[in-house]
Amino acid sequence: MKKIPIFICLLAASIGTQAQLSDPALLRAAAPLKEKTAFQTSSAWIPEIDVRSDIAIVYGANDKPGLTFEQRVKSWRDHGYQTQFMTGIAWGEYQDYHLGKWDGKNHLGEGQITQKGDTIFHGRNMPYVVPVQSFIEYMKTAVVKKVIDAGISTIFLEEPEFWARAGYGEVFKQEWQKYYGFPWRAQDQSAENTYLSSKLKYHLYYNAIDQVSTYAKAYGKTKGVAVKVFIATHSLVNYSSWQIVSPEASLASLPGIDGYIAQVWTGTAREPTYFNGKEKERVFENAFLEYGSMVSMTAPTGRKMFFLTDPIEDRARDWADYKRNYQATFTAKLLYPMVADYEVMPWPERIYTHPYKVANSDKKILIPQFYSTQMQIMVNSLNQMPKSANRVSGVNGIGVLMSNTLMFQRFPTHNGFEDPQFSNFYGQTMPLLKRGIPVQTVHMENLSYANTLEHIKVLIVSYSNMKPVSALVHQQLADWVKKGGILIYCGRDDDPYQSVMEWWNTKGNTFTAPSQHLFKLLDISPSAQVLSDGKAAATDVAVPAKAQKYKAGKGEVYIIRENPKEFVLQPNNDGNYIDLVKQAYEKDAKAGRLLFKNNLYVERGPYDIVSVLDENKDSTSYVVKGPVIDLFDPQLPVLAEKVVHPGEQAYLYDPSRVADKKQPQVLASASRIYNEKVKPGVYSFVAKSPAKTLNSMRILLPAAPKTISVTDQSGKELPGVNTSWDVSSHTSFIGFENNPQGVQVTIKW
Repeated sequence: MKKIPIFICLLAASIGTQAQLSDPALLRAAAPLKEKTAFQTSSAWIPEIDVRSDIAIVYGANDKPGLTFEQRVKSWRDHGYQTQFMTGIAWGEYQDYHLGKWDGKNHLGEGQITQKGDTIFHGRNMPYVVPVQSFIEYMKTAVVKKVIDAGISTIFLEEPEFWARAGYGEVFKQEWQKYYGFPWRAQDQSAENTYLSSKLKYHLYYNAIDQVSTYAKAYGKTKGVAVKVFIATHSLVNYSSWQIVSPEASLASLPGIDGYIAQVWTGTAREPTYFNGKEKERVFENAFLEYGSMVSMTAPTGRKMFFLTDPIEDRARDWADYKRNYQATFTAKLLYPMVADYEVMPWPERIYTHPYKVANSDKKILIPQFYSTQMQIMVNSLNQMPKSANRVSGVNGIGVLMSNTLMFQRFPTHNGFEDPQFSNFYGQTMPLLKRGIPVQTVHMENLSYANTLEHIKVLIVSYSNMKPVSALVHQQLADWVKKGGILIYCGRDDDPYQSVMEWWNTKGNTFTAPSQHLFKLLDISPSAQVLSDGKAAATDVAVPAKAQKYKAGKGEVYIIRENPKEFVLQPNNDGNYIDLVKQAYEKDAKAGRLLFKNNLYVERGPYDIVSVLDENKDSTSYVVKGPVIDLFDPQLPVLAEKVVHPGEQAYLYDPSRVADKKQPQVLASASRIYNEKVKPGVYSFVAKSPAKTLNSMRILLPAAPKTISVTDQSGKELPGVNTSWDVSSHTSFIGFENNPQGVQVTIKW
């Protein structure tokens, strides 16, 4: 298929956005623009941050000294970007609201307040808010209306977050009375109070987003513009771990929500986890589970998903640390080939122009050029990254059920029941992932969609750290099992949240634990005690120790009377769990061999993505035969083979998988390529990338080049150009200083 030159797309973007301001009908008639890659920025365009993605997401609707919001937007449009908008829905530069300028009332008292009476702030005069109706009206009229009037048609509402430790302010107490119809109860007094408090926090942001997104679409319609609304959010895994409550999965079914940005990066993924009795950072594994939870949250709904990674993070480390963990999170997201839209970075202004303090020193260092080159190679590859029907290597049919209620039990501790570092979740997932099984998470809230469990052979469920949202969930699970599904239930059902005021013990139900309702629908009566003889009373089939097994229709149910955290908090304590999953998958589901390995691999077009897991009995390295181009190396070497060791990842380009090897083309570059022209014996193009960075590129050619010309926009030859030829891959390497105005490259052979 013939490529459309990228400069035409960008020209169309510029024309389209201007048309949006002057003639919405013309915009609607125009061909849809590419919306594959994006970045968010609060800055106006400057040459040092000219990232060259499809979309510049302008952050915040506030004016800045000497620069209006509209001027910030225009600065990006003038450089060929589609412009979209992002703002916080729980916090932001809303001082005009908080300090009384908007409606004459001071709203600082509407912040999220802890038991000590402290307001949780995100910045000066910037509290995390309790989203009461006045704040919702402010978001509609002072923010959303303003940006739509400026010609913006896509809005991202970021981080709807209510801290679990908050919930003690007067405003929250008033919302409690409205929602429940009885006076507020302090969450520290009981597990039930905590659960009810979390449900209210969840509802408040669900309602806020519902109202704001509905308003945005309705107001856009009055302007002749079809407005889209996305949610930029951390994963359910991270929010649960960090003790934050957010609407998460429920938003995917709102008519006003068009999709999400999965905000996963080193800062979230480096949260220490337990495995084999050890607590430490496991950045790749954590990121893999975070991205997976975002996929499962939206896949059945058909909503669009952008995956985010960040080349740095908020905490002071050093650039080697940032680079290593960026590679880990970047690899994790690429292992989900059903997603191919990306926010390539947040805040390019802080990445390129802000020196970072090195941990344990007084030094501040700007991003090294070798790292910015590598980062730009990776970022620009995402513009070409295809979706793929391929799946990551290994068994893809094992799922772990999760729910928004995972966020409801995290703070404070009641009756001495602890879940260190969210280990009841990682106890179900980490033992499988560490053995090379790409375990999937399944959102309980999506069970009503027919395809949610379509490819799941074995489903693992625990109510040790979450609770079922309705009786319908159990009916859906029971129906799936009776049709042949295999369910493994892990849990002692001994946490204090088992008896909170909920559907399983109200309105005629008298179950003391929600699992009892599920078991009743499955027509089984398991013991509440841990068995030690390895046999279930209901069958004569030997099962791994401490497990019970029952027949339910065409399916099977295993019961392990242990909380999943026990599998990871203690060393060498996940063997029985793994044996049980293996038996369930191989013998009961008859799904084939459950392969244990130490690696995950997927092929996406010409790209190879590899991660080799450590903490595995198998310590062998993974070898990819070449020639392949190493995209994690800023010099883009062509390797005869790539050896990936345990604890490492690799991102490779295989030139042998290029469809038309006679067509000259840039395979990898720390720049975006425009205005490509091919004539007999000549290939030329323009390369654009941020100022003060170095370019590396590898170009496929029919023959070794005779001349290579590299000039600036005035036609002057650039100094210090590096070139080389690789016979094995038929590629030429060229390195030079980047220029956002464009560098002209002409190659003759």
